[in-house]
Amino acid sequence: MIGVVLVEDDPLFRESVRGALARVDDVVLQAEAVTLAQGLALLDGPAAEVLLVDLGLPDGSGIEMIRATRQAWPDCAVMVATLFGDEERVFASLQAGASGYLLKDSLASGIVDEVRTLHAGGSPISPMIARRLLRHFQPPAAQANEPSAVELSPRELQVLEQITRGYSAAEIAELLQVSPWTVQTYVRRVYEKLGVRSKAAAVGEAFRLGLVAMDSSQ
Repeated sequence: MIGVVLVEDDPLFRESVRGALARVDDVVLQAEAVTLAQGLALLDGPAAEVLLVDLGLPDGSGIEMIRATRQAWPDCAVMVATLFGDEERVFASLQAGASGYLLKDSLASGIVDEVRTLHAGGSPISPMIARRLLRHFQPPAAQANEPSAVELSPRELQVLEQITRGYSAAEIAELLQVSPWTVQTYVRRVYEKLGVRSKAAAVGEAFRLGLVAMDSSQ
């Protein structure tokens, strides 16, 4: 059972998350908080497997909640669900300890799958956010053309390319006609070979090493 703590002040979004989790047996909404203060108070209770947190809380920033959660519940995976997609908040969230960053307009219908992916070791990131990360990490042309010492299998390279495009494990599985669990296996192998622990870091390494090319149309 995957226990989720939700820190969110939008009642409609809370209701949509609550409803989605109520329809499955393996993910349960353990607790809810509407403010940062309420969320911090929950850290004195039983640890959750996943924290789903907004950044724009009425009494403070969700980034503070991320930092406090990583200290109090080090094994809890953190996913941001927000309306804010600017680089400053994205990088601040990742640096604070978030493993996923999703925009609300693309999240509600797939929240259960994203929570499962996060809990399994993945890093769900909205495609728009992934593209911004790609632009930030794009290396100078000379570095991008240097041969990489990292050797990925053709299938691992396919998975890495889809990761850099912002696709989820479920979407990659559909594209490659394999199971999501097989995709997660490839993701773990890619992370190990790149020496990274998150999707954001994998994206950065992929471009630094010239393993994938930036799509100028995005």
